[in-house]
Amino acid sequence: MGLVALACAAFADEPIPIDRHILPGNEKPIPVSLSGFTGEAGDVIQFDLAVQGFKFTGADEAQFLLSGSNSGDLTGRATDRINKSILVNKSYTGAALRRQAHAFVDDFLAAIGRKGIGTTMIAYKADKGTSGEIYISDFDGGSAQAITSDNAIVAAPAWSPGRKALYYTTYKLGSPDIYRHDLSTGQRTPVARYPGSNISPAPSPDGSKVAMILSKGGAVDLYVATADGTGLKQLTKTKEDESSPCWSPDSQWICFAAKINERRSLCKISASGGAVQRISTSGVSNPSEPDWSPDGKWIVFTAQMGGFEICVVPAAGGTATVLVSGEDPSWSPNSRTVVMVRRQGGRRTLSLLDVPTKQTKDIARISGSNSQPSWAK
Repeated sequence: MGLVALACAAFADEPIPIDRHILPGNEKPIPVSLSGFTGEAGDVIQFDLAVQGFKFTGADEAQFLLSGSNSGDLTGRATDRINKSILVNKSYTGAALRRQAHAFVDDFLAAIGRKGIGTTMIAYKADKGTSGEIYISDFDGGSAQAITSDNAIVAAPAWSPGRKALYYTTYKLGSPDIYRHDLSTGQRTPVARYPGSNISPAPSPDGSKVAMILSKGGAVDLYVATADGTGLKQLTKTKEDESSPCWSPDSQWICFAAKINERRSLCKISASGGAVQRISTSGVSNPSEPDWSPDGKWIVFTAQMGGFEICVVPAAGGTATVLVSGEDPSWSPNSRTVVMVRRQGGRRTLSLLDVPTKQTKDIARISGSNSQPSWAK
C-alpha cells in the first residue's frame, strides 16, 4: 500500500504538458489554485483562466499556485508548484482593478509561453426590438459602448487592423449598405452602396482590402475592393449564393461559405482571383460562418446539423471536430479562444470557448440578446 501511495503521489505531481500546438477538444485543463483575491479581482482571474484552458483545484493538486491581494492595488504571485519556481511576483497600479486582474493573468500566461487576451476587444450586434446597434467592449464585456445610433437593422461588424475602425452593414437608408466607421472620430464613410444587397464586409489582415458579398450582378457573389471600397473586383460568378468571407492571416486567400450543387461547403479563392477551391469538412454537414485563425492553422465555423454546432477543421481541410453547440464564431488573437453565440429560448447570449478543452463561459457582463461577435485581431 505504501508503494501504491508513493506511485500515486508521483503521478499526481507530473505536470500536464503545456502544448502550444492546439489539439481541438483533446486537451485536459491545467489545474491551478487561487487564493487571496476577493470580489471582482477574483471573478476576473477565474474567468480569464477558465476560457484559456485552466481548472481550479486545491493547492495540493495544482500545477500552478496563484495568490495575491486586492486590498487597494492588486499584487499577484504565480508559482510553478512542481518545478518550484516563481513565475510572476508583481504589483499592479494605475488602472481599474479589473484591468489589473487581466494584466496579472496575461503576465502569468506569458511566463508559461502563452499569449493572453486581457487587453483585447470584441464588437457585436445588440438586438433592439426589430432593429439593432453595433457595440464594442472588452473581451469579457467590460466597458461596453454603442458605436452606432442607426435605429435600423445592422449586421456583421468587422474590425479593421489596429482597432481603428469597424466595417458593418446597415439598413439605415432602406437597403443593406456597407459602411466604415472610424472609431476615433465617429465618421462614417460608405464602402458599398450598389443596387441590391451589400453585406458581410471583411477587411484583410494587412488593411489594404475588404471582401464583401454583393448582389449587384443579379446573383449573390464574392467581391474584393481596396479598403475604401474603390477598385471593386468580382471573384465568383455562380448561380448559387456565397456568404461569410474571411481572410487567411497573410491576406492572400479568402475563405467563404458557398453552395455547390445545392450543398453548402467551405471554399477559398485567391484574393487576386482564380479558381475556387473546396475546403473539406469531413464528418459534418452544412458548414457556414467560417473564421481563419490568426496563426493560419485552423478554420472555425458553424455546422447546421439539426441544431447549430461550433466546429474546427485544419485550414487545408480534412476531418472536422465538433466542439460545442453555438454559432457565429470568431477567433481571438491568441488562436485559442473563440467568441460565439448560444441560443437560449428567444435570446442570444455571447459566450467564450476554449477550443482545446471545450470549456465555455458566458459573457455575463453583456445583457440582452446579442449576436454576430467579431474579435479584434
